[in-house]
Amino acid sequence: MAMGEGSNHGGQQRRQHQSEPDITAVPSEESPLLHMGREPYTSLTSSQKRLLTILIGLATITSPLTATIYFPLLPLLRSHFKTSSEAINLTITLYVVFQAISPAVFGPLSDTLGRRPIYLATLLLYTAANLGLAVNNDSYAALLTLRALQSLGASAAYAVSYGVVADVCVPAERGSMVGSVSMALNLGTIVGPVIGGWVAYRSGGYGLVFWFLVIIGGLLLLLVLLFLPETARTLVGNRSSHKELWWQRPWWNLLRDCIRPQTQIWDSVISVTKPSDGQEPSDDRNKTLGIQHPLNCFRIIFYKDSFLVLSMHGLFYMIDYCVQTTIPSTYKDIYHFNAFEIGLAYLPRGFGIVAGGYFVGKWMDHNYKITAHRIGHHVDRIRGDSLDHFPIERARSRGTWWLLFISTCALTGYGWAIDKHGHVSITLILQFVLGFLGTCFYTIYNTLLVDIWPQSPSTAAAAASVVRCALAASGVAIVQPLIDAMGKAWYFTALGFMSGIAGSMLVTLLQTRGMNWRQRRLANTKGIHPAQGDDL
Repeated sequence: MAMGEGSNHGGQQRRQHQSEPDITAVPSEESPLLHMGREPYTSLTSSQKRLLTILIGLATITSPLTATIYFPLLPLLRSHFKTSSEAINLTITLYVVFQAISPAVFGPLSDTLGRRPIYLATLLLYTAANLGLAVNNDSYAALLTLRALQSLGASAAYAVSYGVVADVCVPAERGSMVGSVSMALNLGTIVGPVIGGWVAYRSGGYGLVFWFLVIIGGLLLLLVLLFLPETARTLVGNRSSHKELWWQRPWWNLLRDCIRPQTQIWDSVISVTKPSDGQEPSDDRNKTLGIQHPLNCFRIIFYKDSFLVLSMHGLFYMIDYCVQTTIPSTYKDIYHFNAFEIGLAYLPRGFGIVAGGYFVGKWMDHNYKITAHRIGHHVDRIRGDSLDHFPIERARSRGTWWLLFISTCALTGYGWAIDKHGHVSITLILQFVLGFLGTCFYTIYNTLLVDIWPQSPSTAAAAASVVRCALAASGVAIVQPLIDAMGKAWYFTALGFMSGIAGSMLVTLLQTRGMNWRQRRLANTKGIHPAQGDDL
């Protein structure tokens, strides 16, 4: 999407913008916030950034792969540990809770300590937790504990990867890199249930699934050790003037220097050039930010405009998790699927996610252009846009009414198709539709969150993680009791109408009051710190 679209509001407003700092617009490549003097934003070449994209994309796959590979195992785990569906669903709830905690802790820490050590620490924790799950045979308490540690290790990757993208890409180029990393997320969502179902079906147990994740974690840990350079700008700047310390260097380079100290072969692949005096790492003052940022992410939740956006995002994340959680029991009990077929049942949803991700990016750009045209706003693709007086809330949420209507119909139809034992193709098609719509909601309101918090997008992303995972954990915890009490038809009907009504109220407030609340917040905070302002 076009994060750098802009406007011309007339001579008087241009003079006002020249005299006051623009705290909402994403800095351009020529901004002093991004460059010291005339230094390039990063010393990495295009080929190095492509290799880096592949590496962080692979690292990011851990969270969706681990979350979705687990769903086909639910009936096996329930039988093996001789417990109830509610008790096994608690392991999902716990995973989601720590899925919220992990980015809020490790994302800010990566700004202070560096991307590389946080990647290594979380991947090591992830691998160790999977090893424990693989050898755990009879302890339900150990299952709960290890699932929490597994989530803690897996869920930090996306927040840290977002930091890497910001480290090495100017704003005008970040979209393509984020898109490539998002493809890895979608790939994990698609292949996870299939792998989990196939392994469980072939082996008749769950252990091999966790051994598979041990191998994945070990391979990713090795790749990061060998090839990932430190990119955090608070530590290495734009990487042209900073001489890396040994722990900031990829091990491949260390081995290369030990064997052939003068060689330059891999410098053109993923190493770092060290020529000039330019951008220096930030001073020690920045190293205290790792303690402050988690608190800031909670403060963001309570600003009125942020609350509306986060609620929309979290609401449909919760619905998606509720649908995913019910798939194994539905297709096992009603359609008599085996473990492998249950894994395949997740594929339509995965394809819907991929299709939705492609569609919504184009749609958001179109909505932005339409909104700009209607208010006589000139789009400046060169210097970027100031959103101070642009109704970005209306631009992003335009068309959401149709999404809400279709989502309500799809959820209601899904519940009644299951309850009446409709043909399996009907439920699979509706899963595709729900996956498509879920991705549209996530992407639209994630993007809007960055639009209204351009000065602290990582902190805003942590806030989104906290809200959506808290809602998803709550939804998963009560899904089985509600289904037992209401039946699947009425449960999904209630879920559809609740989300439709709540979503309509949130969008109405966002379109009518969101811009005003944002402007008041920005006027109060002066763009310095999200600790004061117009909160709830």
